[in-house]
This record gives sequence, C-alpha cells and structure tokens, in this order.
Amino acid sequence: MSAQPNHAEIVIIGGGAVGCAVAYSLAKAGKTDILLLEKEPTVAAVTTPQAAGLVGQVRNTVERTKLAMWSVKTFSQFEREELHKPAWRQVGSLRVALCDERVEEFRHMKAIADESDLEVDFIDQQAASQKWPAMDFTRAKAILWCPTDGYLQPSDLTMSYVAHARKMGARFQTSTRVLKVLTNHGRVTGVETDAGTANCEMVINAAGAHAYHIARGVGLDLPILPVRHEYFITVHAAGLQPDLPVIRIPDSTLYLRAEINSLLCGGWERKALSTDPRSFPVEAEPPLIESDWDVLGWFAEQLAPEMPAVEQLGVRSVFKGWPTFTPDGRFIIGESSQVKGFVMAGGCNAHGVSGSAGIGRHVVESILDPDPSPYVKSLSPDRFQQPWSWDSVQAKAQHIYETYYDLGH
Repeated sequence: MSAQPNHAEIVIIGGGAVGCAVAYSLAKAGKTDILLLEKEPTVAAVTTPQAAGLVGQVRNTVERTKLAMWSVKTFSQFEREELHKPAWRQVGSLRVALCDERVEEFRHMKAIADESDLEVDFIDQQAASQKWPAMDFTRAKAILWCPTDGYLQPSDLTMSYVAHARKMGARFQTSTRVLKVLTNHGRVTGVETDAGTANCEMVINAAGAHAYHIARGVGLDLPILPVRHEYFITVHAAGLQPDLPVIRIPDSTLYLRAEINSLLCGGWERKALSTDPRSFPVEAEPPLIESDWDVLGWFAEQLAPEMPAVEQLGVRSVFKGWPTFTPDGRFIIGESSQVKGFVMAGGCNAHGVSGSAGIGRHVVESILDPDPSPYVKSLSPDRFQQPWSWDSVQAKAQHIYETYYDLGH
C-alpha cells in the first residue's frame, strides 16, 4: 500500500459498528497493532447508518442480557468522556404485552433480568401514560419498564469506537477494498486490497453483507444471509420529544421511539425479503432496496390502536438496509479451526449496532482467553462445518426475522 501501512498483527475487514467495536475492544485488551480496512470513504457508511439505534437489554437468556448490559455500560462510559460521544440517550424503555401469553413471557424476562442484576419492573397503564402521554395503553395487559435502556445515533457510536481505538494506537484506512485474504498452509498471512497487500497474522471478518464473500475466499462456506429491514420517520408532530422512552409492542411486531420531534417506527415483516450473497461478487454492492410502502403502511396500521395519530402523520424519510441473519439466529464469532488466524464477527441478526460492544468483547474472549465461556464457544463458525443447503438457510434465516417478536423467540 503506497504510503500506507503494509503490516499489522491484526487486520479487521469492515468499518461498520461491529468492526470498529472489535478494534476498540482489542485495543482496550492490549492489542494495539490493529489495522481496520473499509471500502467506503468513511466508516459507518453502509448498513450501520440505516439502523434505528435502539438499545434494549431485556432478553430471554442471561447471556444475551449480559451482552446487552455490557454494551449499555460502554455507551454510558463514552457519553461521559470528552472524545466523540455516541449521542446516547438513556431514556428507558416500555415493553407492552397485548395478550395473556405475552404476559407470561414478560414474567420470564423479568426473572432473567433479576438473575442478571438488570433493573426491570412491571408498571401500570397510568404510569406508562405519564412516560409517553401520546400513547394509548388501554389494550396493554402488562408493561415492562427498564430505566437503563435507550437509543443512540449509530454513526456517532461508530465514530466513538474509532476515536477511542485510535487513541490506543489502532489504525483506520478507508477507501480500501479487500479483494482477498491471503493464506499459506492453512494459516492467514495477509490481505490483498485494491491499494496493495498488507501482511498480518490474523484477519477478523466484520464485513456485514460481504462477510459471506470474505469467508468463501478462504474456503469457508458460512450461512450468512442478508435480509431486508426498514423503518420510517414521520414529519414533526405534537407530543413528541427526544426524552420519550423507547417502546416495543411485540404482539404488533413493532418498535418505536422519538426522533427529535418526529416518530421513528419500524417492525418485523411477516414475509421477509432476502438476497442470496452468491448473486453478487465481493467487488459489487447488494441489490438496491426500494421502499416497500405496503409494509411501511402495515406498520402504521399495527400502531394505530395505540397511537391513532400515526395514520395522519406524513412520512419524512425511509431507512432500509441488509442486516445479516443466520439459520440458528446466533452470532458467528471466533476463529475457524480450518483456517488459523481467520476470525469471524458476523451474522449479527440485526443486533450489530445495539450489541456491538458486547460482540467486540466476545471476539476478544474467543481469541485471547485460553478457555472461553461455553456461550462464546457455541458461537464458533465451526458449528457450520456439516453440509447445509442455501434453500434451508434462506427458509430458516427468514423465519428468524419473521418471528423476531414471536412468543418464545
């Protein structure tokens, strides 16, 4: 790379929230000879800025809860420091149940939160209305309140990771497309880019929708499927301000929050749209996503019983992207036993931004801890060594998306 770094101990491919979080986490763990490569002119330029930025800690397992809690701890620390802030708003969250079965799920979630030392409480309709006056909670059969949840700006968060990692010695190189990971006798030796070759001892694949291609280049077939996700932001409306809590209504498959004085609303489609990563090469972009007004209109219809005004609010903008999903709904994290020095940080199942700090921590544990936890071990790319078909991957990954808020998910 002319006038650019041509060697690093660790090269990270991908400058989204996950890649930059991994750089920060590794630097914090003492690995400072890090070079992150991003093909776009800036970091956080593709899928990351399309994220809604919601950060929720209430989960169905202790492991996922603690991962989210670690992310919140990191975001709160960044917000207190003088380096680039992530625009973290710790406004809390309301999770609304509309049926008896969901109430039982909430009780289970409350028990998991208690076990994880996460503050979560049931509140009544009146208390919820005081927190969000423009919402009608009449249909709510139970409401979970988590005061330490919130939301942030994904691009600001990514720049926070960059600022902190760079301060500890990590390097970031944009406008550099990785063409191939170089190996010799089953071990990573470097990366070939459109600007030259960089030698390294380890490559971390955080390439998002291109993570499949990067892995395939070293002979690994990993079931990483880009699935469309979209949400809308309305025009300004009375009763909306940035300090309102985040709301999730899983029975309506919806999430929402204020975006300054506007409403941000998104959800999980009942018929997912995915794209086969084999249909476009590593040098190309995934297919362009057109706004699906039928789906966006359905989100508004689902929200109308709780917020009738939504059907009169004009849409100011639509955000959409290709977050990657896996057939078992779990991250792919850790070193491949088939290619030494090749580490995965992908298949984030729409948790790339909110879970980025926790994912970074898991990557560090997977490669630096001589005995990683059983949970981190379970995320290894090696779990996909058995033969699988793309038809089954598409069906299962889309099902993960379509049932994201379903009971027992």
